[in-house]
Formats: sequence, structure tokens, C-alpha cells
Amino acid sequence: MALDVPPGVVTGENLLKLLDHAKTNGYAIPAVNVSSTSTANAVLEAAKKANAPVMIQVSQGGGAFLCGKGIEDPKGELPASAAGSVALALHVRAVAAYYGVPVVMHSDHCAKKLLPWFDKMLEADEAYYKKFGEPLFSSHMLDLSEEPDDENIEICAKYFAKMAKIDLFLEMEIGITGGEEDGVNNEDVDPEKLYTTPEQVWAVYEALSKIGPGFSIAAAFGNVHGV
Repeated sequence: MALDVPPGVVTGENLLKLLDHAKTNGYAIPAVNVSSTSTANAVLEAAKKANAPVMIQVSQGGGAFLCGKGIEDPKGELPASAAGSVALALHVRAVAAYYGVPVVMHSDHCAKKLLPWFDKMLEADEAYYKKFGEPLFSSHMLDLSEEPDDENIEICAKYFAKMAKIDLFLEMEIGITGGEEDGVNNEDVDPEKLYTTPEQVWAVYEALSKIGPGFSIAAAFGNVHGV
């Protein structure tokens, strides 16, 4: 089955085609966190050599680093984190097509306390969509797994309603992943809680599928995520 997706940053229907192609053909698409244009280029070069699609991710801390450690990034606002993340996405947008492979431009874990970072990236997506008919990023992740399930799903649905209007894909997380990740430490959690339940997944699907198809669920299986 040939991959009918153009090279460069993919969004909307092309992103769904790419994910479906990977699922149908049984391969994974690596997602690599970067914090500079140089590391982004290294990922793109590796993808070109492998002739394979790739996901480039930026975290809140990575965005702040890219903007410059000398720039203040006050909590509750996070302007430097957002500016650096947007700058990275613009860079990837400018060069990705030259590498000849599909590229997913993604923002990584966003906890509730980091929503100002998410909001500013979403504003950039909306502005880019008005000019070019597609969002700046391919997708964003909301990780509200620390919050109660009802609140997690409610907030995700609110954001997804905005994102679906501009063909922006949402990854959400529900359940507890073991170990430590992005400042969230679950090393002492009861092992029985380290698995997202079918009921949790179904609750997310019921809420988000009414809005659109462009979402995925990062479910927890011990100390990893699964499909």
C-alpha cells in the first residue's frame, strides 16, 4: 500500500492518512523531542536517510530553551516557552519538504499548569490557518492525567472543539504512567493503578468522537503508553 501523503509538515486529512498507513502496515513513527533548529535538522536528516516519516516534538521546556535562557518565562504566562515552540514549528515548516518525507510537528505533554503555553501555540495555529488554510502545528498533546477523569475529559473536549475547526489533531492522556516523566513522579503509585481502564478509554471516545476524528488517546500500560 503506497503512502499517498506529500513531503513536509502534514495536517488534517493527510495526517490521518499517515497514521492509518502506519497502522495498516504495522510500523511505528518515531517521535523525537528537540530543543533547537540543529537537533530538528538532525531528526529530519535521519528520516530522509531512512526514507520514513517522523514526528518532531517540542516540550514546554524545550520551547523555553530555544527562545533563550536569558528570557524571562513567568509561570502562569509562559511567553518564552510559546515563542520558542512557535519559532521551532516555523523553522520545521520552512525546511521539512526539502527532506522528502512526511513530518508531524507536535507539541508534547501539557499539564494543566502549562495551559498558557498551549493557548499561545493555539493562537499561532489559528493565525496560520487564516493565512494558509491549515494550522502551524500538526498536533498538540494535552496531558491532564493528574486531574480527575471528568475534568480531564471536559477540558480536552473544550480544546478539541476549537482545534477541530482548523484541522488540528489532539493527543490526550488519561491514566497513570509509572516512573517519572516531565516533572510528574509516579514512582510510588500502586502498581494496580498503572493501567488505563477500558472504561476510561470509552469515556474519552464518547466525548471526543462527537466532535471529530482527529484525536488519539495516550493510554497507560505500566510504565509505557500503548495503542
